[in-house]
Amino acid sequence: MDESMKRPPYLIISILMVGAFIAFLNNTLLNVALPSIMEDLGVNMATVQWLTTGFMLVNGIMIPTTAYLIQKYTVRGLFLTSIGLFTIGTIVAAVAPVFSFLLFGRMLQASGSAILMPLLMNVLLVSFPISRRGTIMGFLGLILTFAPAIGPTLSGWIIQHFNWRALFTLIAPISIICFVLGFILLRDRKEKVDLRLDKLSLVLSSVGFGSLLYGFSSAGNVGWGNPEVITTIVVGIVALFVFVIYQNRMASPMLDFRIFKYPMYSLSVIISMIVNMALFSGFMLIPVFAQNIINLTPMQAGILLLPGALVNGIMSPINGKLFDRFGGRLLAVLGLTILTVTTFMFSHLSFETTMTELAILHVARMFGLSMVMMPVQTNGLNQLPVNKYPHGTAMNNTLNQVAGAIGTALLITILSIRTKFYTMQLINESQRMGEVLTDAKMEQIGLEAMLDGINDTFFVSAIIIVFALILACFMKRVTQENQGQRHPSKNVDVRPATQK
Repeated sequence: MDESMKRPPYLIISILMVGAFIAFLNNTLLNVALPSIMEDLGVNMATVQWLTTGFMLVNGIMIPTTAYLIQKYTVRGLFLTSIGLFTIGTIVAAVAPVFSFLLFGRMLQASGSAILMPLLMNVLLVSFPISRRGTIMGFLGLILTFAPAIGPTLSGWIIQHFNWRALFTLIAPISIICFVLGFILLRDRKEKVDLRLDKLSLVLSSVGFGSLLYGFSSAGNVGWGNPEVITTIVVGIVALFVFVIYQNRMASPMLDFRIFKYPMYSLSVIISMIVNMALFSGFMLIPVFAQNIINLTPMQAGILLLPGALVNGIMSPINGKLFDRFGGRLLAVLGLTILTVTTFMFSHLSFETTMTELAILHVARMFGLSMVMMPVQTNGLNQLPVNKYPHGTAMNNTLNQVAGAIGTALLITILSIRTKFYTMQLINESQRMGEVLTDAKMEQIGLEAMLDGINDTFFVSAIIIVFALILACFMKRVTQENQGQRHPSKNVDVRPATQK
């Protein structure tokens, strides 16, 4: 066995994980701060939303290119570039005098963070054999779920005690330290690769994924019938259709769709996308219910979600070890069963539901989630030959972004339609009973309608998860496809100089 396989580069992986953690934490850190930014910089809601929409779009455009970048450049070069862009963006955002500077800083952050996660996943895949991969990917699962989950809680506390600029000034020193440590410790070598980025591939990918993400994100706010939504979604579908055909005809595609010929990888992608679509019901609807229906403060709503995030973080490495021992199917089926049951229980909320009951149910739901995402994705990636890892990780991250956008738009639409339906139903019922529709009565009707709409949306989410549960029953433990490829560690050595 290759020496680098005997001694995985734990120090370097730790640096990459810290970088990925702050990048993923940054994804949800700003949500609570948007009202403060609106007031301080004098912008409206439509404008300030670009801080999250723009971040998502840059990620959607950049992530598909990471397969090419990882094959072309060294781990050291990519890490320093990504964390460098993220750091500069963080500093720009912290001192931004006007909104345009803040948005520019946010875009720089996104361009850096988009590279970090696929890079980290690729390093983990080439540094550990399949028999030990579940454990280390479990720690990665901790980052994927724990960092975004604590973002709102941490942001609420920071906003309450400082101001929104502290969200950037507190992260900047950590990202600077990551850059310095990476610069000093990261030394890797790579054989010269004759690989060029095809410009047409980049344009088609950017237009396709960017348009889809923008279209689905806008649909949740302005409706599916909006001409801008319809146009961007159609443009995205057409561009992606051409992109896929074009990539399949290339000898060295920017993003290789031929990886879908590996059945367990394809299955893992479908399951992950379905779960991502449904999971946004919890992250989106629980805070809405907590604040609008049972009158919790934003800080209390954030605290409510924290125990579930902690349980998910603790269980991810444990489930990684269980994956190494038992494989992914058992974990996925059990986890998806728990997700289905708990999501169905969320569809029976009432005005009497307490904060404690919500927290316990959310903990159970996140416990189930910890058994699903990384075990499913790891099982799929394990089937790919080593030279397909960059394409597999890039495809996973890209399609999960798209699935999240579709899921959010779909669930917001269901919530809106069902709330309007119940509002009209309750108004008609009140009129039949001869009640006077005072402002207080209309407010009560609005809350009852929203509650019923939230319950219906959770019910639809439970049905969506059932499809993932059925598919998980067909998972099989896989062995790696070789195809005569040298192990990447022959070309890429990410050990610190002290280990060489």
